[in-house]
Amino acid sequence: MSPPPFIALADDRGAPIPADVRRQAACWLVELQSDDASEDLRQRWRRWRAAHPDHERAWQRIESFGGTLRGLPPPLAHATLASGNPARRQALKTMAMLLLAGGGAWFAEEHAPWGHWTADHRTGTGERARLTLPDGTHVELNSGTAVDVRYTATERMLVLRAGEILVATAHDPQPQSRPFLVRTAQGSARALGTRFTVRDPDAAGASRVAVFDGAVEIRSGRNSDAALVLRAGTQGSFTRDDVRADGAADENAMAWTQGMIVAQDMPLARFLEELGRHRPGRLACDPAVAGLKVSGTYPLADTDRVLDMLATTLPVQVLLRTRYWVTVQPDPRRI
Repeated sequence: MSPPPFIALADDRGAPIPADVRRQAACWLVELQSDDASEDLRQRWRRWRAAHPDHERAWQRIESFGGTLRGLPPPLAHATLASGNPARRQALKTMAMLLLAGGGAWFAEEHAPWGHWTADHRTGTGERARLTLPDGTHVELNSGTAVDVRYTATERMLVLRAGEILVATAHDPQPQSRPFLVRTAQGSARALGTRFTVRDPDAAGASRVAVFDGAVEIRSGRNSDAALVLRAGTQGSFTRDDVRADGAADENAMAWTQGMIVAQDMPLARFLEELGRHRPGRLACDPAVAGLKVSGTYPLADTDRVLDMLATTLPVQVLLRTRYWVTVQPDPRRI
């Protein structure tokens, strides 16, 4: 039995649809439009829609913007409709994001991806990049990162819109030394001659800083009195209202600069969160196996291989609903 037709819900605009559900809906759109979409895929899509009201609302949102395809630029519309065109799937993904970002509250919720696309420098999922700034400072961008460079006569600033960066500051060549800042939506980190990472944000909405050389002053965005100096070998975080020290910095956290994840007794849920930064779509962890420990060195260039390795070494199985919707769950044969 097919899902009900589109019905405008009274709270469709008032209740925000979670970002992960919007991404799932976009992934379903891509998969359903593929040339090899099977009846089994369509059955799973129907079950997904019926599993939670938010799922149905997300899909209704896509249906309500179904006419958007007619307004797409000709090359994109052509690639979307032309079977066998190599650009078709990428165009479908772009169309899905256009559909999901369209209109009112949804556009406001998706302002961060728009900022990502218009940033001075950015990386896509699974990509990394290196920059050398005008003063000789080196910056490495992790997967899914976007930054703006704002150098003026009085300061050197990076605006981190999304993702994670590793910064190795250089001495300012200007006669009057300018401070070096990394600003996020939560506040700022001021380098005091150093090498450090900034990541924005974590699950609690805080920007995280780890210092490996020198020192960094972190400061809350709204509370001017909330400031803390982090020394080499320590890490901390800041929100719009507060700052805190979070103990020792983990050198393994920089392994992404070498294309690796290095884990030592890392909870599986956290490991998959890290791996998911380098893989498109949704990568979820069943709570029943979230606490399993992961150790080893894993290459980021082939996330499918990493998932296979987990299924070999842990009592888990990898369920692929689609290429873009993966869940790691208990393997009943090994419990």
